[in-house]
Amino acid sequence: MKKYLPLFLALFFLSNNIHAQQDAMFTKYMFNSLNFNPGYAGSKEYLSMVALYRDQWLGLEGAPTTQTLSVHTPFKERVGFGLNISNDKIGVTGSTVGSLSYAYRIPFGKGKLSLGLQASFMNYRTDFGELNYKDPRSNDLSFRDDVNLWAPNFGAGAYYYSDKFYVGFSVPHLVKTDLNDASESNTRWAQLYRHYYFTTGMAIPIRGESLIFKPSLLIKSVGLFGDFTSSSSNQKPIGAPTEFDLDLSLLFYQSLWVGASFRSSFEAFIGKTSTVDSADLWAMIYLNKGVRVGLAYDFTLTELRNYNKGSFEIMLGYDFYFKNNHIVTPRYF
Repeated sequence: MKKYLPLFLALFFLSNNIHAQQDAMFTKYMFNSLNFNPGYAGSKEYLSMVALYRDQWLGLEGAPTTQTLSVHTPFKERVGFGLNISNDKIGVTGSTVGSLSYAYRIPFGKGKLSLGLQASFMNYRTDFGELNYKDPRSNDLSFRDDVNLWAPNFGAGAYYYSDKFYVGFSVPHLVKTDLNDASESNTRWAQLYRHYYFTTGMAIPIRGESLIFKPSLLIKSVGLFGDFTSSSSNQKPIGAPTEFDLDLSLLFYQSLWVGASFRSSFEAFIGKTSTVDSADLWAMIYLNKGVRVGLAYDFTLTELRNYNKGSFEIMLGYDFYFKNNHIVTPRYF
């Protein structure tokens, strides 16, 4: 299995008529929302930075590894700016994306409605020389030439938030991008599809501010619900399931987050065309002077659990708004 995983992943992402979830996933998505929603920029009301590293399916050769860095800040009263850099490697394919976000925040009821725009640039690359070939590589046009391309893109998102509630919808890349060199004459092709994100969550005081319960939900769809809404007449359905992350967490004394989440797809329960993904545990602690550190571990629930040791995330954040070892105005999202 390990020997052929890179080849499997390359075929999975590059073969004709096969489409899948292409954006990286994160268990601690609720602390890294700028990665997929430009409307999140400036919502913390102070300059905030977060770096996150994810190693998926530990012990499995060619499995995904992802690094991301996000920085965002309000500017004056209604404007927010953000910068996000992410790097993702899966088997013999890799991509690096840099994006700039602009958000305009409008007072709305007890909170603010933030409308965001994003401009990004992606470098997508392959190294087919790392694969083990049964037949000579030159005999297969699909893997004859490596790809190294740069492509611009644009995204948009809306994010409504108050002190104890948020809801958002976003499309981080609106332009469908061909992931092969236009100069190539072979028939291999691949494409980056639009990914749609819906998020919501709330903070519920259980014992004043000393104990907060926070449920949250993320739904991610490729091609707007993919096969979940496609009919049998669809000749080229999107092959990715409509994924959801359901998370429940507790914040103790404004200092320690502890959470558990469940990741699956609607198709795992309706139609039985997919499987559940993982059960996850995570924790985050606020240290002195705005520093926060978080860890997450995913227990694989698919058949891949026989070949890996789960997935691991580590997060480091810094908030430039602190006093007496505690954030003055706690932001729960």
